[in-house]
Amino acid sequence: MNEEQQMVQEDTEDFAALFEQHSAANVRLAPGQKVSGTVIDIQGDNVFVDVGIKVDGIMDRKDILNAEGEEIVKVGDSIEGWIVKMNSHEVHISRSMSGSGLAALEDACASAIPVDGRVLGTCKGGYSVDVLGKRAFCPGSQMEALGEGDDITGRTMQFLIMRVENRGRNIIVSRRALIDRERSENLEKVLANLKVGDTVEGKISRLVPFGAFVELAPSVEGLIHISELSWSRVASADEAVSVGDLVRAKVIGITSTDKGTRISLSRKQAEGDPWKDLGGRLEVGQMVQGKVVRFAPFGAFVEILPGIEGMVHISEMAWGRRVNKPEEVTSIGESVTVKILEINSENRRIALSIRDAQGDPWADVPERFAPGTLVQGSVDSQSPYGIFVNLAPAVTGLLPMQNLKNVKNQAELKALHKGDPISVVVQRVDSEARKISLWPEGAAEAKNSENSDWKQHAAAGSKSSSLGVLGQALQKALQKK
Repeated sequence: MNEEQQMVQEDTEDFAALFEQHSAANVRLAPGQKVSGTVIDIQGDNVFVDVGIKVDGIMDRKDILNAEGEEIVKVGDSIEGWIVKMNSHEVHISRSMSGSGLAALEDACASAIPVDGRVLGTCKGGYSVDVLGKRAFCPGSQMEALGEGDDITGRTMQFLIMRVENRGRNIIVSRRALIDRERSENLEKVLANLKVGDTVEGKISRLVPFGAFVELAPSVEGLIHISELSWSRVASADEAVSVGDLVRAKVIGITSTDKGTRISLSRKQAEGDPWKDLGGRLEVGQMVQGKVVRFAPFGAFVEILPGIEGMVHISEMAWGRRVNKPEEVTSIGESVTVKILEINSENRRIALSIRDAQGDPWADVPERFAPGTLVQGSVDSQSPYGIFVNLAPAVTGLLPMQNLKNVKNQAELKALHKGDPISVVVQRVDSEARKISLWPEGAAEAKNSENSDWKQHAAAGSKSSSLGVLGQALQKALQKK
C-alpha cells in the first residue's frame, strides 16, 4: 500500500468514527423512557451502564441485588431500566421507581416509571396495594390475568401509577397497563423476526379450557389450541402439558385484529406426523400393548403408539358372550393387550381385537372338559331352560331343567344366585356350536347305577319264577295247555 492510499484509508476511518459519535450524540432520551445497555463497571453503590451515548448511565447497586443480597448481573451483561432523570453530565436509570413521599409518586406517575407494590389484599372492586409507603388502589380489571384459585395477597410486583389525587390520599395503580406496555414493546421485537412456519421454543405460562399459552418473550404469548397440543386425543390441556414445561411449537398463524395480535401455535406439528413413518413399527397380526382412551357406541379406541389410535369393535371385545357396551369389558385409561387385524394408513384407521389377543378359550375345551368330568364352576344366571354355569373364562355350560328331575337337592340348586359355586358333571360337548350340557354332581352316576340294576333285575327274573301273581298264573296256564 503506497502513502497516498494509506492517507485515504485513515481519512475514511476517522470519518466513520466521527459519524458514529455524531449519531450517538444525537440519540434522544427523556425521563420515563425505557432503555437497555451493557454493564461496564460496578463501583461501591453505583452500577455504570453504557446506553449508547457519550454519557454513561448510573444505576443504584440495590437494583441488581436479589432477595438474598446477591448481584444478579455482572460486568458485560445486558440490563434494562427506565430513565428517572438526566442532565448533560449524567443519566440516572432505575429498574423501578424507589423512594417515598408525594414527590416520588408524582414523578413516577408523570414519567410512567414502574413502581414496586405489595398486594395487601382484596377490597371492593379490586386490590389494596402498598406503593412507596402509601396505600393505593388497583381495580380488578387492571390486575394481571390470574389462574383459578390464585391468591396474590402478599406478593410484590410492579405497577404503573395512573393517578395521584388529593395530595396522595387517592392513588390509582395498574398492573395491566404495565404488562400491555411491555407486551407491545416485546411483541414488536418478536414479530420482526417471526413468520408462519417457523419453529419456536417457550415455556407454558398458563392453561385454559381451550388450550395452553406459551411465553415467547416477556409478556408475549402464543396459544396452542387443545386440538394442536398432541396427536393423541386430549380432553383437557393438563393431560398433555403442565405450567413451566419447555415446549417446541410451529407457528401456524399470526393475526392482527382490533383487539391485538394473536399468535397461533401447534405443538403436534412441530413433533411431526406419527402416521408418516408407521411402516415397520406396526404390522397385521402383531400383539401390542395399548391404553383405552375413549368409547363410542360401537367400540373402544385404544392408543397403541403416541398419536396412533386403533379401534376395537364391540364384536371383538370378548369371547362367548354378547357385549352391549364397551364399558362392560374395559374402562378408560386401562392398559390392554390387542391384536392388529387391519392397518389402513391412507384413512388413518387400525382395526384391533381384544378377544383375539386373549386366544380362543374353546380351542382346548374337548380335552379340558371331556364327558364325565367333574367340574367346579359358578352360577352365571338362572333361566327357564336351566342354570348357566361358568366353567372357565368365556366358557359357559348349561345344566338343563330336565336334568334336575328326581335330584334330591333340586330346590337348593334352583335357589342358587349369580356367583355361587356349583359342582357339575360334563354330559356332552359340542365345540362347533360352543355348547356344553351338564348334570348335577351325582346325578349321572345315579342314572348309570339305576340302568345297571334294572338290567341285572331283568336277567335274574328270566331265570326265576318271581314274575308276580299275574305272571305265575299265565305261566301255569301255558304249562297245562
